[in-house]
Amino acid sequence: MGNDPVDITKLDEHFPIITEEALQALRSRIGKKVESTVEPWVREATADSIRHYAYGIGDDNPLWTDPDYAADSLYGTLIAPPTFLYATDRIISGYVGGLPGVHAMFAGSDWRWYLPIEVGTRIQVEVYLKDLVEHETRFAGRAIQQIYHGDFFDNDGKKLAECDSWCFRTERATAREQGKKYKDLRPRKVYSKEEIERITELYDKEEVRGNNTLYWEDVNEGSVLPTILKGPMTVTGFIAFVQGWGGLYIRSHKIAFQQYGKHPGLGIPNAHGIPDVPERVHWEDDFAQAIGTPGAYDYGPERVSWMGHLMTNWIGDNGWLSRLRARIVRHNPVGDILYISGRVNRKYLEGDRGHVECKLVARNQDGELSCEAEATAILPLRGEKTPLR
Repeated sequence: MGNDPVDITKLDEHFPIITEEALQALRSRIGKKVESTVEPWVREATADSIRHYAYGIGDDNPLWTDPDYAADSLYGTLIAPPTFLYATDRIISGYVGGLPGVHAMFAGSDWRWYLPIEVGTRIQVEVYLKDLVEHETRFAGRAIQQIYHGDFFDNDGKKLAECDSWCFRTERATAREQGKKYKDLRPRKVYSKEEIERITELYDKEEVRGNNTLYWEDVNEGSVLPTILKGPMTVTGFIAFVQGWGGLYIRSHKIAFQQYGKHPGLGIPNAHGIPDVPERVHWEDDFAQAIGTPGAYDYGPERVSWMGHLMTNWIGDNGWLSRLRARIVRHNPVGDILYISGRVNRKYLEGDRGHVECKLVARNQDGELSCEAEATAILPLRGEKTPLR
């Protein structure tokens, strides 16, 4: 007979608090390049890695996955979805340093893209800690916003993109005991057969513009983007994203225990007393609730990628997503479904390029805001094939 299961809601000795000493040590790193010893999930944009990422975010645009289709595009080859770059750097994805054992909650990114990520591109990344900002939050009271900046380069040293990305460092026990954000939760959604049929119908009607060029002249301020949906959320869906993105701490057996030895506070006992990663909030209800969230929930970079998916569907193969600033507002636990919509707020010319600025929002089945973003796209002018070449 084994021992009784461990009550993971009472593991506060494994849930360190934010101390001024640890915070000051972290402040000393601001502006310094991070020499990470954690290998990226992806170093090269291969056809396989691109496809895994696209499928992981539920994006079936053939420009990412069909070599024959991509050969006839303006690029002449497969390219990756813009947010694929999350898979090429752990830190921009939320692998933050300092404050050992204090929970890191991915909260948003501000991406700018300059060149396409073509198949065969090897990607180099340089990252530094940009800033630390203290906040008072409804989720966990005191929280530290930890902001990193990353620059992404191709084989020839040309800049592909840059990104500011941030997490909130929160005290797990404080979030559970004092957080106000999720105190009055509705029951988890259960779907009828008819509702699933309606969701299937909406997926069947999703609009992927492809090579049907959207010209800048044909867009009006106030134009509405075709809504896309994501979900209903399942742990299977979260795992599909991890297969493309790589996760932060997911290791097994000997390699997992080596990781716990290098990073004290990382291995938190599960119900069987076995050290396991904090990332299991995405597939383990009990642990997710132990840190103050409703249950197992989606990944932050995953949600930002969904906002990018809305934009690339709308602008098509011949448009260019140049910027996406997304802010995570609330978690999407298993059972939630998201409806992601957008509107053109502004259009303008800058030199010979036509820009459109859009406001994007993602709301769940109860109308609660999950994510919001501002996106800028460059669209071809009539008489031009592409805004970039």
